[in-house]
Amino acid sequence: MRPVHILLAVLVTAVWGVNFVVIDVGLGHFPPLLFSALRFLVAALPAVFFVGRPKVAWKWIVAVGLVLGVAKFGLLFIGMSQGMPAGLSSLVLQVQAVFTAVVATAVLGERIVGVRLLGMGVALAGIVVAGVDEGTSGPLLGFSLTVGAAACWGVSNVLTRKAAPPDALNFMVWVSVVPVLPLLGLSLLFEGPARDADALAGLDWSGAGALVYVAWISTVFGFGAWGMLLRRYPASSVAPFSLLVPVFGMSSAALLLGEPVTAPRWCAAALLVGGVALTSLPRRSAAPAAPRPRAQPVEAVSRVR
Repeated sequence: MRPVHILLAVLVTAVWGVNFVVIDVGLGHFPPLLFSALRFLVAALPAVFFVGRPKVAWKWIVAVGLVLGVAKFGLLFIGMSQGMPAGLSSLVLQVQAVFTAVVATAVLGERIVGVRLLGMGVALAGIVVAGVDEGTSGPLLGFSLTVGAAACWGVSNVLTRKAAPPDALNFMVWVSVVPVLPLLGLSLLFEGPARDADALAGLDWSGAGALVYVAWISTVFGFGAWGMLLRRYPASSVAPFSLLVPVFGMSSAALLLGEPVTAPRWCAAALLVGGVALTSLPRRSAAPAAPRPRAQPVEAVSRVR
């Protein structure tokens, strides 16, 4: 990768890591389901009028919008509102790599063998350590909801792989349209019109800034830049940078929110990041076929995964 693109990849992971601190700030201004709905509303508008028509079938946009937007972010925001620390949330969500591998095995017939199987075991050990630490020092419900969010993220990853969008930014903007009404409906049902109205009436610069960050900077800029990198370079070159997200998430939460980083949490971080790194290793390709006796026409058979 070119140095400027390496810096861009690091910048995106920093943006995504700090995003958990910003979510924590936003949850001080909005109920979680309303905040999640507004996040997708601001991400979709006005961008949806500039990215062009959807480039994949609507069934994939709706499916990913419901699983990623409503289920994953709804559970994450509720979990953090229940006391799940921002730094730990950024770490626990990385177990999505394990859920992605499991769902891909069940749905796509992929095999988990060797080092990847070991990596799943190591990552799950990290979740156990983090769960024990959180269970003795914080709300276990918030931790469980965050693990559920990671599972939903894994499902959405497989759905996105099936959709194979040619333009990540276009896909993400249209996906952002889907969760708005379901999340608003759930917010009115469970959080109440009065609470939602009070949050909107009391909106200040801090709440508005948090909303703009999670919608435009984390979602539109982050996914747009990440998609550009994936179009330029192999996924095996870009994906490992995502392991920096919990590094930025935990460090920014410690610096900006004063969250403690305990010894068990460091141990969980080492196990989770190491396990995810092993799980994310690319599969070995099959042995090259024997050379053909005479030249053949070149065919464009490569695919971006």
